[in-house]
Amino acid sequence: MPVLKRKILLVANTDWYLYNFRLSLAEELIRDDFEVVFVCPALEYSEQIRSAGFRLIAWELERQTAPLWSELRSIINLYRIYRAEKPCLVHHFTIKPVLYGTLASRMARIPAVINSITGRGYAFQGSDGKALLLRPFIEWMFRLVYRGLNAGTTFENSSDQAFFTESGLVPVQKNWLVNGVGVDTEWFHYTPEQPTDNPLVIFPGRLLWSKGVGVLVEAARLLKKQLPVRVVLIGRPDPGNPETIAEEVILAWQKEGVVEWWGWQSNMRAIYQKSHVVVLPSMGEGLSKALLEALSCGRPIVATDVPGCREVVIPGVTGYLVPLNDPEALAGRLEKLCRDPELRRQMGLAARRLAEEEFTDVKINRNIRQIYQEMMAC
Repeated sequence: MPVLKRKILLVANTDWYLYNFRLSLAEELIRDDFEVVFVCPALEYSEQIRSAGFRLIAWELERQTAPLWSELRSIINLYRIYRAEKPCLVHHFTIKPVLYGTLASRMARIPAVINSITGRGYAFQGSDGKALLLRPFIEWMFRLVYRGLNAGTTFENSSDQAFFTESGLVPVQKNWLVNGVGVDTEWFHYTPEQPTDNPLVIFPGRLLWSKGVGVLVEAARLLKKQLPVRVVLIGRPDPGNPETIAEEVILAWQKEGVVEWWGWQSNMRAIYQKSHVVVLPSMGEGLSKALLEALSCGRPIVATDVPGCREVVIPGVTGYLVPLNDPEALAGRLEKLCRDPELRRQMGLAARRLAEEEFTDVKINRNIRQIYQEMMAC
């Protein structure tokens, strides 16, 4: 009789996340003779996942807070999936799948669970009334779901690790620091920048207020008074996120001429190669994959001095860190880089070295694989 492969489920709140951030991990597990199944809402990336050779199980989930019956249904559906699939390990990504998936794992008696905290998210970073109302409930849920379960946690930066463990939301045992999802340094290879009189500054990411897009627009207004420069937004709004920026606001900025909006781009390598500086004035990240890609392509970075950005940017070496919500400081650092091609070249080379030494997807996936080995009992 053929030997049954050990089965691992990768669970997230979007198929976009699993396809773009965890496909290389799944491929590594397949090479190690595991069976890998993706569990997520079946949206625009489902066919790409299946075309890559993986089975996908559709999980009905509302990304925003839904009526209680809908949230309970999501947990029950996940429990049924777990009971039917009988995996030896389940890996949850982002806060809502972590909470719901860990609860479903307890009900289904899953032998081992890994929860990846990929950032604090809206509930912990948001300051509006909805976030403040959600926070105590989510904190209670965290303390509940881990009890008596063989569950471990990975974090993408030490600040988040300290926040969740010191608050008692996650046990201090069985938690690890993993440097994000890594980057394919062969695909995102180094190329010298293209000479230009009008440097190209790009923002790669979802168009959310929490990503600092509004701060970047204010900085771009200041910057354009000093020198000819193009500031381009690469990405699109995220209607499933309370922090999303309305499309009409983005179009108004573009009409004003302060920024260009190129929308979502499928070939980000080509975008980085066109760019001269990459900027991310975010209010907080897990560990930004976009910045890892920029590092790997050899582009200097200007980002805010917050968790998830400061792990990537070595000030004065691979780029600059600026204070949170400070358009003047942001504009100043962007101006310095835009005026100095040799500085950009030196920082770009240092960025590439850092990507190769610390952030390759091969290294990150190997670390995760070791964590799986430590946790699995079957």
